[in-house]
Amino acid sequence: MSLLTPEALEALLGDPGDNTNPYGFAAAVERDERDEFPATLCEALVKSGFHLNYLPAEWGGCFESFDRSLTLVRSAARRDVNIMPGTMFSIIAATCLQLHGTPEQQRRAADILTRGGGVGFALTEAEHGSDLLANEVRLADGQLNGEKWMVGLGMSCEAVYVIARTGERAAPNAFSAVLIDVAEVPEGQLERTPAVRTGGMRGIDMARLRFNGLQVPDKALVGKEGEGLEAAVKAQQAVRLMSMAGSLGIADTAMRLALDFATTRRIGRTVLTGSPHPRRELAVAASALLAADVVALTAARGVHVVPEAFSVWALAAKHVVAEATDELIRRCGTVLATRSVLREGERGAGLFQKLQRDSAVVRVIDASTLANIKSFAGQLPTLTEGTAQPDPAAVAAIYGLDAELPAYEPARLDMFARGVDPVLAGLPDAADDVAKALDDGGAADVAALVGRLADAVAGLGDLTRAARERGADPNALVDAAERYAWLHAAASCLHLWQANRDRSLYGTPPGSAGWLGATLGFLLARADGVDPRHHGDVLTPALDAVVALRETNQLFSAQPVRLATTR
Repeated sequence: MSLLTPEALEALLGDPGDNTNPYGFAAAVERDERDEFPATLCEALVKSGFHLNYLPAEWGGCFESFDRSLTLVRSAARRDVNIMPGTMFSIIAATCLQLHGTPEQQRRAADILTRGGGVGFALTEAEHGSDLLANEVRLADGQLNGEKWMVGLGMSCEAVYVIARTGERAAPNAFSAVLIDVAEVPEGQLERTPAVRTGGMRGIDMARLRFNGLQVPDKALVGKEGEGLEAAVKAQQAVRLMSMAGSLGIADTAMRLALDFATTRRIGRTVLTGSPHPRRELAVAASALLAADVVALTAARGVHVVPEAFSVWALAAKHVVAEATDELIRRCGTVLATRSVLREGERGAGLFQKLQRDSAVVRVIDASTLANIKSFAGQLPTLTEGTAQPDPAAVAAIYGLDAELPAYEPARLDMFARGVDPVLAGLPDAADDVAKALDDGGAADVAALVGRLADAVAGLGDLTRAARERGADPNALVDAAERYAWLHAAASCLHLWQANRDRSLYGTPPGSAGWLGATLGFLLARADGVDPRHHGDVLTPALDAVVALRETNQLFSAQPVRLATTR
């Protein structure tokens, strides 16, 4: 099967704004009203080979790079984010098996997944949530007992990867993993019941799995005893990359709905995009959108180059993209006003509320916002208080969009970043170079933002040291982690601009500083905990860029993708 391109996928699925399109927005809203899964849409995607784009070639897949897969997923997800559970929910189980599965286990998973089946992933428990070390499902004497909660594909999966307690300590090495072939389980040993319904992503397959003395053969053990939780935590770093594609798909559609309205609605003789308050709201939304695109795209490239950094990078990126998407939806809702709550009678009616609900689920589907930040807060001192050396080669490979990426090596994922952060380590030199170029190019306002970013990054070490002092606010280190995430995102924007000065990004002329100023203004405001609207004029070039991309029917991305039009 030839590689699927985003343009080919767009052509296959057609214009989502066409109310007669079974793969469009109107159909998605109708399904949502009925709590119905997008089976027809997912079948079309599987037939096209879409689902193969997270599986390695040795498994029969078409995976090349995460940035390519990210763009494909967001193109499909802009129609209905529920395609992700239907086509790619097995990514975490598959990644775990890549990390420590036997050849036989990998072949079994590949057989299921390449033909469009599912392998479930059972980790969390209702009583413990993100407190994974308190989990109680136990594997002892060859028997599995207990209940797992919110298992993706739990009702339909042909196999399930289960992480169970095999030791007594509250430590990662007290948990092991097993791969259970559902068809081989004797009757009564496994109960599958639908999980509680969710407000967003309605109709997706989530289940409770109850193990009643399930007999586990020796061959089911994945890897060594005691390494199940570690493998899962590493695998989730890759999962978060695809999760960000869902947020971007939602953000794309929300932005288009707002612009469809704002570019035609008039107040007197002025369209909303030219009226001061709506224009400012839309500029914030557009800046959030471009910032999220930079963060997700560059993280998807970065995992090929420095996977060792992703115990922090993946979590920080997920936080920024989820928060930026929520801000975008809120600002677009302000502009849409009454039309953001209509369920019928208007074009797009019901869709905006679906996007709001779906976004709320995507942001917590692999961990809550607080759990995300707390997961890497403890690593900050090694990243901010040391003297990490810049790695220009790594930065060039990640941020130069024409640069060839090395093969993805999941075995290089680590539990701890161990001081590896080429993004911030390379910032001082990059900031000096970019600020000079901007000053010389007459963009002094953007150069000033670059200077603010450099100062803020330089102050991170003092922030983390103060957070660990006796009597410090108990939330100080978590607050520092959130600030780190926003500044890390801003540094990615700067590196992307520097590495692609001779390339058109977001449809703007090569070297244009407008989109850079807008994303820096938005991200620095969020890092400082202030309303991004205070940056005012510096954000408006993002809106101009997004409006132009919409008018030329392009995806809102640094990677140019032409969208489907009505047949």
